[in-house]
Amino acid sequence: MRTVLVTGANGQLGIALRNILDGLDGFEFYFTDVDTLDICDKAQVDAFVKSHCIDTIVNCAAYTAVDKAEDEVKICMRINCDAVRYLGEVAASAGAKIIHISTDYVFDGCAVSPYREDEATNPSSVYGASKLAGEQALLQVCPDSVIIRTAWLYSETGSNFVKTMLRLGKVRDTLGVVADQKGTPTYAGDLADAIKVVLMSEKFVPGIYHFTNEGACTWFDFAVKIFELSDIKCNVKPLTTAEYPTRAKRPAYSILDKSKIKDTYSIQIPVWEDSLINCLHNLNEK
Repeated sequence: MRTVLVTGANGQLGIALRNILDGLDGFEFYFTDVDTLDICDKAQVDAFVKSHCIDTIVNCAAYTAVDKAEDEVKICMRINCDAVRYLGEVAASAGAKIIHISTDYVFDGCAVSPYREDEATNPSSVYGASKLAGEQALLQVCPDSVIIRTAWLYSETGSNFVKTMLRLGKVRDTLGVVADQKGTPTYAGDLADAIKVVLMSEKFVPGIYHFTNEGACTWFDFAVKIFELSDIKCNVKPLTTAEYPTRAKRPAYSILDKSKIKDTYSIQIPVWEDSLINCLHNLNEK
């Protein structure tokens, strides 16, 4: 019986993982969040891992308030870097493996072709810097780790772009959405499936990987597709980043090359439009 700790279990990805992993034969899962395990407390993490004989940690916990992070630097770094280091140190001591989730924000968004895992990082926000620092700390103390960078995550739960568009589209006739930032929406259910493949694989290959859905679009394109599939009559106006300023700088280009994770773990990745249809269907079922 393998024992797996999933942190950040009340977030979008954590809930998606619980939905597909809970009850899986040959595994015992412990789904925790800050109310049951504070990963910023190394002694608490160490005690939990040892008492439950954890052999794998899936870290979905993170500080993700990108704009607030510009003013809450210490707490952001504490969760996204210090806590990740603690998890790594405890895992290394216990002989456990880690699957850790990171972000496209480690790049500056100045590329013109999909980012590979080995390309130079250059975060332009506190959030991005904290996630990069977490990656580096983890690999330093626990090289036996898999880091998966993702982008534009959404699901049926929590706060995300899809749910925000559905809410606003029903009460507004017109909506302005940024049209000069390009990336790939990622359905949390698909990322959870990929993590499951890594978790169950007979060949755990440490390193940094990229995972998003296939394809690419702008936030404007994404919004238009959401309304089209939901039959919402809302006029979407394209905005420039300059017309929609935010506290933290967003990458203008954050398409990730996924060849490595597809080749290493034989993962099939759906295109973003198909996954959006799936998510919207599930939301309608609710």
